[in-house]
Amino acid sequence: MSITILPLTPARIQDYLDFFDNRAFTDGNPNGPCYCTSPNQDAETIRQMVSEFKTNGVKATIRRYAVKMLHENKIHGYLAFDGDISIGWCNAADMESYSGFVPDFARKKACGKTVSIVCFEIAPGYRGRGIASMLIDRVCADAKANGYTAVEGYTPLSEKRNDYVYQGPIRLFQKAGFTEAAKQNGQVIMRKML
Repeated sequence: MSITILPLTPARIQDYLDFFDNRAFTDGNPNGPCYCTSPNQDAETIRQMVSEFKTNGVKATIRRYAVKMLHENKIHGYLAFDGDISIGWCNAADMESYSGFVPDFARKKACGKTVSIVCFEIAPGYRGRGIASMLIDRVCADAKANGYTAVEGYTPLSEKRNDYVYQGPIRLFQKAGFTEAAKQNGQVIMRKML
């Protein structure tokens, strides 16, 4: 297994779509189908998208919105590759680029210029191999190189897999050197100062 982690760029849009078309959520995960559009959409756009599900189908509708957002540079993050095959995703960007996926209390406790990690998806056959950790490491390295103060993840306090499945568990962030910055309403801010 030769895993590489690369930022999402216009040249990698097809790799992103290939991952979500063919490998993401293929285990019947209740969060699928998903193209990780919601973190970067406002509430009105999400309502509009959902209203189209019955007419156009859920996956086709979300994919269409994702393609548009990708071409408008509204989705940011990192892809994990095994050779040339995309096998994982991490939605990560400047905290200010997210509306609803960064908790309000995290914004109030911000400690400078921050990158937020809001979502992970790893292809079922690749889970448990450290790929999410590799994604976090790359996010942190690039954030530091780009002058950020911190990287944060927002995860539920629950240890039940279905509760933290797309945000990652607390122990994932702890393993990467993150510490608890604050908690409220069953959610914790895991932060790594750079």
